[in-house]
Amino acid sequence: MYKSIAVFCGSNSGNDPIYEQHAKDIGTLLAEKNIMLVYGGGNTGLMGIVANTVLQEGGKVIGVIPELLKNIERHHKGLTELHIVADMHTRKKMMYELSDAAIVLPGGNGTLDEMFEMITWNALTIHNKKIILLNTAGFYNALIGHINQMQVQGFLHTDLRDTFEIYDTPDAVIASMV
Repeated sequence: MYKSIAVFCGSNSGNDPIYEQHAKDIGTLLAEKNIMLVYGGGNTGLMGIVANTVLQEGGKVIGVIPELLKNIERHHKGLTELHIVADMHTRKKMMYELSDAAIVLPGGNGTLDEMFEMITWNALTIHNKKIILLNTAGFYNALIGHINQMQVQGFLHTDLRDTFEIYDTPDAVIASMV
């Protein structure tokens, strides 16, 4: 059983309402399972939705936000804990240290940066934390295809299936963690 899970996701909500619904579902399920959320500390987009849902459902939330993004992502002022750090690297490292596993929801460049750093750390055996990709409405299909291509062409040292797990629904994500 996991005590805390990092969730990496967009500071925007995206164009499809299912992204917001899945963010709410993840938040609800984390709170129901008494799993603390560790996330990027913002109060916008999917980040804000996941955090607010966990809090509304009585769960605990730790935010980690770099000083640079404090105003851009409107740091959340109602969290269980908020850490304001110097830079993005410190944010990722602290989120990693505070969590037992990671879930990746739809997002942009920052989300991919966070995901690939954790995958790389797994591949280099810096850690072996579970990483789950929530492939909401096929959002990550092209990325999964590209990672498969890297595997087929001999650029990955580990098999994709050993690096992270992929699920299509929030229920499947949380079921794999309990």
